[in-house]
Amino acid sequence: MQYSPPMDLADVGTELVEAAQGVQDHTVELRRAIHADPELGLDLPKTQKKILDALDGLGLDISTGEALTSVVADLDTGKPGPTILLRGDMDALPLQEDLDVAWRSQNEQMMHACGHDAHVAMLLSAARLLCENKSELTGKIRFMFQPGEEGYHGAKYMIDEGVLDGVDRAFAIHVFTQMRSGHFFSRGGPLMASADRFEISINGKGGHASMPHGCIDPIPAAASTVLGLHAMVGRTTPASEAAVLTVSHINAGTTNNIIPHSAFMEGTMRTLNEDVRSTLHTNLLNVANHNAQAHNCSCDATIIPGYPVTINNEEEVQRAQSVADAVVGEGSFHIMREAVMGAEDWSYVLNQVPGSMAFLGVCAPDLKPEEAAPNHSNLMTIDEDAMANGVAMYAAMAM
Repeated sequence: MQYSPPMDLADVGTELVEAAQGVQDHTVELRRAIHADPELGLDLPKTQKKILDALDGLGLDISTGEALTSVVADLDTGKPGPTILLRGDMDALPLQEDLDVAWRSQNEQMMHACGHDAHVAMLLSAARLLCENKSELTGKIRFMFQPGEEGYHGAKYMIDEGVLDGVDRAFAIHVFTQMRSGHFFSRGGPLMASADRFEISINGKGGHASMPHGCIDPIPAAASTVLGLHAMVGRTTPASEAAVLTVSHINAGTTNNIIPHSAFMEGTMRTLNEDVRSTLHTNLLNVANHNAQAHNCSCDATIIPGYPVTINNEEEVQRAQSVADAVVGEGSFHIMREAVMGAEDWSYVLNQVPGSMAFLGVCAPDLKPEEAAPNHSNLMTIDEDAMANGVAMYAAMAM
């Protein structure tokens, strides 16, 4: 059944976007301040302070994390209704920024190249709008400001500390540079892939390169393993399932006339199906071990689990589409035909409560989406005007 927003939300309509535009200068200022002073991982004290300063005086029930510098802020209306969680992730990437703007990163090898600065700023402005209209709301709204999305499992830590206690549904926005600015994009079911890392060490017996018969050369075993892993995906995964395995780093040897005693490789595995994910794990270990044995080598293969598949609740995506149509405008929300093979620790949240994530296009208006520097680029930038729609969408989803 198609979800329809409450009548009062339809009545508000584009006035909510106008309200978001009314705080746009504040949103931009926050985003640029966070962008200029990025932090990595789970410990983001300066970013946390900026969030706490922005929330000060709004009348929210605020707590901070113990295992990480998270912020959880509750808007309790005192009236019966569901508890809605909205997330903004806080951390940057280990990347040197090469964009020449006044608010460029001041910290070496740190850059907000995935838009988390915009996520925090949009959520803070949405919190301001919702607090100003507290009398019109019911239930509870929980604002989740999360460190450690970029590979540090920050959402899992926050769940362990109770961020989902009492939550009925959840929503998150992620900006995307190669999508039409101001528009939303999402889909029911798998939205983003799982992401697991693997490491394989193949152990032989080193010696002189002119006498390989007296050695056990790990390099042919490594070469065979790379080919076997890449062939394994297409030969063991149904063509109807999305899966990718990439060996992205190999290291062996020191010079031209020495056969090394070992060879090392690592890479990533991604899929949109947890059963396929499990099968890939099993098959990778088989390929690695058997190729090593075929070359009289031994093998140490390890899989380091990453994020699960990010799976949107179908009804919650319908809710988001209906809300966007009512508030941002008809045709502002697009259903994606294909998932994205990037990964998200929002997956941990969606594994426990009904919810969704929507991408917000932030492509610069003078560019075609495919021409924009992608997320995770040293030249990644956003169309800040699109943030007003993000603020309005966060607030509308709570309403």
